[in-house]
Formats: sequence, C-alpha cells, structure tokens
Amino acid sequence: MIVDPKPLVARPETPPARAVDTFFYDNRIVRNFGIATVFWGVAGMLIGTLIAFQLARPELNMGTQYTTFGRIRPLHTNAVIFAFVGNGIFTGVYYSLQRLCKTRMFSDKLSKLHFWGWQLVILSALISLPLGITTSKEYAELEWPIDILITVVWVVFGWNMFGTIAKRRERHLYVGIWFYIATLLTVAVLHIVNSLSIPVSFTKSYPIYAGVQDALVQWWYGHNAVAFFLTTPYLGLMYYFLPKAAERPVYSYRLSIIHFWSLIFIYIWAGPHHLLYTALPDWAQSLGVVFSIMLIAPSWGGMINGLLTLRGAWDKVRTEPVLKFMVVAVTAYGMATFEGPMLSLKNVNAIAHFTDWIVAHVHVGALGWNGFLTFAVLYWLWPRLYRTPLYSKRLANTHFWLGTLGILFYAIPMYWAGFTQGLMWKQFNAEGMLQYPNFLETVLQIVPMYYLRGIGGVLYLSGVFLMIFNLVKTAKAGTLLADEKAQAPALMPAELVEEHQGGHWHRWIERRPVQLSIGATIAILIGGAVEMIPTFLVKSNVPTIASVKPYTSLELEGRDIYIREGCNNCHSQMVRPFRSETERYGEYSKAGEFIYDRPFLWGSKRTGPDLHRVGAKYPHSWHYNHMMDPTSMSPGSIMPAYPWLFEQNIDYSSTPAKIDVLRKLGTPYPAGYGQQAVADARQQAALISRDLAKEDIEVKSDKEIVALIAYLQRLGTDIKVKEDPNAVEVVGVLPAE
Repeated sequence: MIVDPKPLVARPETPPARAVDTFFYDNRIVRNFGIATVFWGVAGMLIGTLIAFQLARPELNMGTQYTTFGRIRPLHTNAVIFAFVGNGIFTGVYYSLQRLCKTRMFSDKLSKLHFWGWQLVILSALISLPLGITTSKEYAELEWPIDILITVVWVVFGWNMFGTIAKRRERHLYVGIWFYIATLLTVAVLHIVNSLSIPVSFTKSYPIYAGVQDALVQWWYGHNAVAFFLTTPYLGLMYYFLPKAAERPVYSYRLSIIHFWSLIFIYIWAGPHHLLYTALPDWAQSLGVVFSIMLIAPSWGGMINGLLTLRGAWDKVRTEPVLKFMVVAVTAYGMATFEGPMLSLKNVNAIAHFTDWIVAHVHVGALGWNGFLTFAVLYWLWPRLYRTPLYSKRLANTHFWLGTLGILFYAIPMYWAGFTQGLMWKQFNAEGMLQYPNFLETVLQIVPMYYLRGIGGVLYLSGVFLMIFNLVKTAKAGTLLADEKAQAPALMPAELVEEHQGGHWHRWIERRPVQLSIGATIAILIGGAVEMIPTFLVKSNVPTIASVKPYTSLELEGRDIYIREGCNNCHSQMVRPFRSETERYGEYSKAGEFIYDRPFLWGSKRTGPDLHRVGAKYPHSWHYNHMMDPTSMSPGSIMPAYPWLFEQNIDYSSTPAKIDVLRKLGTPYPAGYGQQAVADARQQAALISRDLAKEDIEVKSDKEIVALIAYLQRLGTDIKVKEDPNAVEVVGVLPAE
C-alpha cells in the first residue's frame, strides 16, 4: 500500500454552533429624528416658498433687515440641507444600522447627545443668519463657533456609528454601511478644510484662503457637500429601504461594488466645474470637466441598480405609495446626475452658469431625490415604529401627486427662465451690439416664471402637510415600540468566519471596517490633493498684479456690510472672458485681482448684474439712491430697499482686530496699522459724505451706506485697461514665477 506523505488537514463540515443573544433596537431615537425631519422640512420649505415669491414681489422682503432675500436665502438652504435632509439621514441611518449590524446603537447617551447637538446647530443657524452673521460661503455660511459645534456633533455621530459597527453581530458590512462610512469620513474632511479661518470676534472670522484658492476650496467643498451629504448617505438609504419596501433583493451585488468605489473616487475631483471660465487655472477647470463627465457611469449604475431591484414588483408600485415615491426619487437622481455632467461641458456651462437653469437642476435633485426618498422612508417607518397600518394610503397617494406636480411647476419655469437668461445675455444685433444691454430687461422677462415657481413650492408644501396629518393619525392609532426586541447569534471569531465563508473577493474588505474606512479616505483625498496642492504651491497659478492693493479700512467695513446683507446671493463678481460679458460689464476678471479677497465673492447666481467692474461706473449719488429705492435708478427692479443702512452707524469697534487678523494672513498692511485704521476710515468716509453733499444729498459720514459706497466704488478699479479693444493690456502684471 502506498501512503501519501502529505498530511491531510481536517476541516469541520459545519461551523460550530453559536449562542443566540437577545437585545433591543432603539426606536425612540429613530422616531425623534423623524419628527425633527418633518418639523425642519416644513420650516425650510416655508422659507423657500417665501423667497421664491420675494423675487417676484420685492415688498415681501417686508422692509426689515432680518427678512430680506439676501439674509434668508442661506437660511433656506441650510434648513433644507442640514435640518431636513440631515435629520432624514440620521433617521434612516439609526434605523438601518442597528438592523444591519444586529445590535443596538453603541450608546444611548451618544444618540441623545447627537440628536440635541444637531438641533442646536440648526437653531444657531436660525438665529445667526437673519442677523447677518455669515461667512458668505455657499452651504458653509455658519460662523466659526457653530462650525466647531458641528465638528463636535459629527464626532459624536461617528463615535456612535463606529462603536455600533465594532460590536455588531453580523460580520459582513452591507453596501448601505459602506456609503454611511464614506459619508461620515468625507464630510468631516470637507468641513474641516473649508472652515479653516482665524476669528476676529465671536461672530466674525476671515478664511485662511483668499481669492482663487478660496474659490477652489469652497467649490471642492460645495460640490462634494452635495455629493457626500445629499447623495452618498441617501444611496445607503436607497440600498436598504428600497429592497425592504419592494421585498426584493438588490439587483446586482457586483454593480453596487463598482457604484461605491468609482463614485467616491470620481466625485471628489468634479468641484472645479462650478468655476469654468473664471480666474481658476485652466488645468484645474479641465480636470473638473473630465471627472464630471466620468461621473455619469457610476451615478447611472446606482440608479439602474435601484430601479432594477423593482423587477417583478411593478404591480406593487401601482398600489403602494412608498414605492411610487421611491421610483420618482431614484429617477430624479438619474436625471440630476445626467444633467450635472452635461452642465460641466464648457459650451453648455457658458450658457447656463449664473442662470436659473442651475436653480432648476439643484431642485430636481433636492425635491425629487432627497425629498421624495425621505417621504418614502417616513411612510415606511412610521407603521413599523408604531405597530399599526398607515392611516391612509389615499392621502399618501395624494401627497405623491401634489409633490410631483410641485416639482414640475417648480422646475419647468426655472428651466425656461434659465434658457431665457442665457440667450438674452449673449444676444447681439445685426450691428454687432448687445441686443439687451440693460440687465433689467432680462429680469422683467422671467418674473412670471418666479410666480410659477412659487406656486410649485406651495403645491409641494401642501403635500408635506398631508403627510404630517397622515403620520400623526398613524401614531395616534398605535403605540411607539421604543425598545424593539430582537435576537441574533453571537458573532463568530473572525478566523472561523474566514474558514467557513467564501464568496466574492470584495467580502474581505467588507468584513473589515477599519480597512474599508482607510480605503475610502484614500479614495476621496487623492482628487482634492491633486487639485489643491499645485494651486497653493505653484505661484504661476495665481500671477500677482502690482497695482492691486489691499482694501482701505473703510472699504473693508463696506465689504463686510455687503457680506452681511447677502448681496453675493444675487450678484456675481466675476466677469468671464466672453464678448457678451466684456461688452456689458468691462474687462474680464484676472486671478491676481482677488489675492486680498477673504472670502472670495464670485457668486453662483445672477439675479442682478455682475458687480466686479462697477467701481467708478456711477457717481456716489447713484449708489445712495439705488440702495434707498432701487426702482428710482432701475424702474421695475426686483431688488428690495435697504433703509437701515442710512440709519445704522458703522461699527468700528472690531476694525483694528480685522486689520491684525488680515496681517497675520498675509495682507500687506503696515505694522501697527490697526491703530490708525479707524482714523483713516473716518477720513475717507468724510470725503464721500462731502461728495454726496455736492449732489444735494446730506448724509452723516458714520452711516453704513457710506462704507458700502466706498466698497462698491473700489470694485474692479485696481487694473487699468487700454481703451482699444484690440490692444488690451493689463498694467502691472508681474512675470509668472
């Protein structure tokens, strides 16, 4: 008999038996976040409806400084993004994570701290933004103390989430958890990098970045706040709640892998597509375009994976309102993620940027994708939390149709307005002159579209009120199951799991949250590093201009008033290199002109004309009268009046501190200038007051309107351009270093 010299390794045929643990899911925290979602959703949408009608009827600004469009527009965006969507994310995450990990949340105390901390953040925004306490940076308007609070609350959320994952009874991490982890890590990086600033006071700070660099960092943050706060967590919710509602497995596991890794890697590069044709270096713009186009593939892969999960369940879609909401939500995601790359094409962006087309695009995603998926999750959760059927499917279906009509009434007029704006701004007549040289001509054409948009908001909000009634009646018919009993086997040692479970190669990283987190972090850091490091370190990316000087102390105060009033929400300060823009506004903007701008104020929407070359274009009296009564200078204007600027005194108390902070950041004010700054400001203000008196306008030199005039008259005057359009020469540009 021949004996095989190789020893045989005995393998157990079945895994060893596991003890079954009994535990309780925490449904109270899910319920609390759900209630907060609805409450803040109504608040944010009410403000959104108000500002929609404010653009059509300026008197709806109500004549107070706390309710103007410029101040409450960022309140609307913050309320919808961080209050409504943010609480919606946490509602879904706290419910699904416990069940995917087969364990209660790591700490009930951390859950409560997270909940109340997040509501405090929202309340702080609700108070500070109408007061004019703002950084002006889109989706990041909250000042430094609130930024610190956001960081603390986010750490609490992360601690609770990773603690839950660590004590899970299910070794495998489901695809939804991958997206939750990527969201947590990326939002932390985005928030910290973009919020770096030096405080002047408790309510004022200046960012460490300036001009072009500030713009790049802001839109790296802004685009990816949309990506990793409004998209990736909702994809995680889609992967959990859509199969649950359809009672079908996810269509393709492999597609979910491709979707996840390609999306988080590619998304982070696309931010510069918000800055096409600006002073941002061309190579950075091109990177943004290339990766934006690539985004179509993973985005549509996720949409297809979601829709095909419903295969065999289309009969249920016709009868179940939850699935109706989900189908439209996923479809809206697909539409928005097709349109985003399309808008990043330079020839399309040249027409669409600064127009209401972008507003339509954003709201298709916000109302359709985020709003409808949130409604679906709430309708699915409430009967399960309260152990009773939904009060009325008929009301839920009515909500669906009101919401769908609301989206259509909102988006279609805004698309129409955007096309109108883009074409009218660029139209030349047979003589080669601008067909519509007066910006206001375009505004008057689209006012009816603003009314229709407001009607769309009313329809959408009406559906939300129906949902509230439905959820309240459902809750009253049942009883909250605060602690839901569950059972699951204790987790096997990792080596036994490896021994007995095979499957796809990706299972290796799915069982290791630390390695998964490291991989996701590396994936999202690469794009940002490649775009930002050269922009900061290679000086030729931002060539200096010798004639560009820092703002005077009075101009600096005027600029801060401009920021406080939210003027950048309606006016850009970036003349793009198009003949239609240089004919209307003046010489196109140069990177070196913004080196002392903290923060940058390029804007993202032109409800009014660009202001970068407004300096010295009009006399002081024009600006004075325009701010007192815009229609006196521009008949038919939809801009509100700012009477408080003529009553409130300039606050010089923090001027020396502002100068000192800006000196630390590299602005070349002379040493010790902070002590002289107030005297210089008063002297310049007296000159402006004297000039106004020559035009029969009596105004004291210490009024805020004087500082604002000083700032506006400075804009775009640091460079001189030859009059001959064929021989444009910028005086003072230094050779590239």
